[in-house]
Amino acid sequence: MPTIPPERAHSSELKPHQARRIAESFGSDPARYDRARPRYPDAMVERIVAESPGPDFLDVGIGTGIAARQFQAAGCGVLGVEVDARMAGWARERGLEVEVAAFEAWAPAGRAFDAVVSGQTWHWVDPVAGAAKAAEVLRPGGRLAVFWNVGHPPPDVAEAFSAVYRRVMPGSLASRQWTTGSDGYSVLCAGAADGIREVGAFGEPEQWRFDWERSYSRDEWLDQLPTTGGHTRLSPARLEEVLAGVGAAVDAVGGGFTMRYTTAVVTAARTDAA
Repeated sequence: MPTIPPERAHSSELKPHQARRIAESFGSDPARYDRARPRYPDAMVERIVAESPGPDFLDVGIGTGIAARQFQAAGCGVLGVEVDARMAGWARERGLEVEVAAFEAWAPAGRAFDAVVSGQTWHWVDPVAGAAKAAEVLRPGGRLAVFWNVGHPPPDVAEAFSAVYRRVMPGSLASRQWTTGSDGYSVLCAGAADGIREVGAFGEPEQWRFDWERSYSRDEWLDQLPTTGGHTRLSPARLEEVLAGVGAAVDAVGGGFTMRYTTAVVTAARTDAA
């Protein structure tokens, strides 16, 4: 079975600590999260299902079950692992089976799966410890697939959003993220791929991309904004200031806009020798 190299063992315990506190903040409003967060393209779901050896899926960071329900609709059985008990409770109330734990510490109890998937959450998992745990629970030939939705607003909208954050949250990542020219997830994808390689239990990681679009009204964009990582821990007053500024920016471009999305996937198959 795969192991974590000794020189990484200590950092595997410590590095997720700060990020974990943010990861556990998303469950403050699971109804809004489930309602407002974008889904994943059907083409991605279909490809992951087609390239997995069977229908038994483990969803790491299942959240409210957005991706899990899509895999269920494609004919898969899904077990979720979720660090936030509030998110887990929301998903359970809607018929999903969820166990509450950080994935690195989760006990599989001898169970095996055909695919381990993780939507919008793998960056909260230690990339080596997570890949090692995935290899532990995957059947030979089973697939690890981790993915993120990456938004690309129109240039005028991106600049308007950045101006709001520069004024309200100067120096923050949010003040730079829309106009840096980077998708913001290339580092996360590279880290996931490096973690997979380091474990030595998978074939060479692949990166898949799926392009799609979604139109947002002003109210729809403001509904989802508090569910994103840069906003879940803002004070109510600061969040209200952000929402007012962003709302005015959307009004200024006609009350809505079309977001171009890329869903970025890092995936690899477990080798028979693992």
